[in-house]
Amino acid sequence: MAAAAALALGFAMHAPQASELPRASLLVDTRPVTAEVAADNASRSHGLMFRQALAPDHGMLFVFPEAGPVCFWMKNTPLPLSIAFIDAEGRVINLADMQPQSLEPHCAHAPAQYALEMEQGWFRQHNVAPGSQVQGLPSAAGAR
Repeated sequence: MAAAAALALGFAMHAPQASELPRASLLVDTRPVTAEVAADNASRSHGLMFRQALAPDHGMLFVFPEAGPVCFWMKNTPLPLSIAFIDAEGRVINLADMQPQSLEPHCAHAPAQYALEMEQGWFRQHNVAPGSQVQGLPSAAGAR
């Protein structure tokens, strides 16, 4: 019984933060996306760790205080994801596919203000490429 309680407590400590995060309605090129907004150190660090699924056309938007070098990896993330690194003007810099439970870094090729994680293959399926525009991004100051 104690082991089950400890397991339940451990899961609760790692439960997804989805209900706690604000959401943004984005347009990635012309495709609507609902994104949970991770705009502080704690939510950016937790990201989609331990998440088992994403709803269709849903993802997580990481907002940084200023554009700069950013890298992501997938420790404790069971979902295969794709990431778009986005500059301060809302243009996609580069994309990467990320494998679950991996520590392999995936980095922006230029200073990024935002990163959008979606189900793996989402960007390819919707013909999103470097240079594509993302609209509806919150300002870095307003997202906190």
